[in-house]
Formats: sequence, structure tokens, C-alpha cells
Amino acid sequence: MRAAAAALAAVCLLAGCAGTTANTPIGPGWRQVGTASWYGGKYQGRTTASGDPFDKEQLTAAHPKLPFGTIARVRALDTGRTVEVRVNDRFGGHKGRVIDLSEAAFSRIAPTARGLVEVEVVVVSTGAR
Repeated sequence: MRAAAAALAAVCLLAGCAGTTANTPIGPGWRQVGTASWYGGKYQGRTTASGDPFDKEQLTAAHPKLPFGTIARVRALDTGRTVEVRVNDRFGGHKGRVIDLSEAAFSRIAPTARGLVEVEVVVVSTGAR
């Protein structure tokens, strides 16, 4: 399974879906491959960048550029498990990380004890907020 995930990541890198350029419009089908992390505990109840209170039990995420309200499908490359999240926060862009998931969202695709997981992020819909 790891070989298949590595092959998929290589294909995505070669195809250009590992990132975006300034000219790449964000909309349904937009893709990104990289590392996901999670956040919870100390952020519980704090106001997110969108104004929503953070709830570690909701399926939400922080992304550096996806519009608030965007629904994204996040797939762990090693297991194939997926979760759909709503973007409601920003993060400072840790090197190599493409998305920070709520604790509940991360736990759907990998054990939180891992801390990080390689993922593919695909925009399902963008929601203006």
C-alpha cells in the first residue's frame, strides 16, 4: 500500500497537483498534496479566523488560502481514508504542511498519536462567507 501511495504522490508532483501557482484558480477539483497536522485542546472555544468558535469535535480545517466555507475532501495517502472538512480557519504555514485538521477530522483518517499524515486535498465546493 505504501508503494502505491508513493507512486500516487510522485504522479501528482509530476502532474503539478502538489501545489498551486498564482494563476491557478481555486474551485472544485483544485488539488494539493502535502502534510496534514491536527489541532485541538488549547484552541477549544477560541475564535477562528472566520469568526466561528473552534470546536475540536467538528469536521473543520485551517488552510492558508482556501476561502472560508470551502468543503475539501482530505485523503490519507497511506490508508486511503477520507474525510470532508469545512475550512474556517487559517494557519501560519508550517513548512511542508498544507492543511491543519480539527482533532475529529484528523482522527477519521489517522490516529492522532501520529501527529502528521501525508494527504491529498481536493476542493469539493467553495463557499463564500
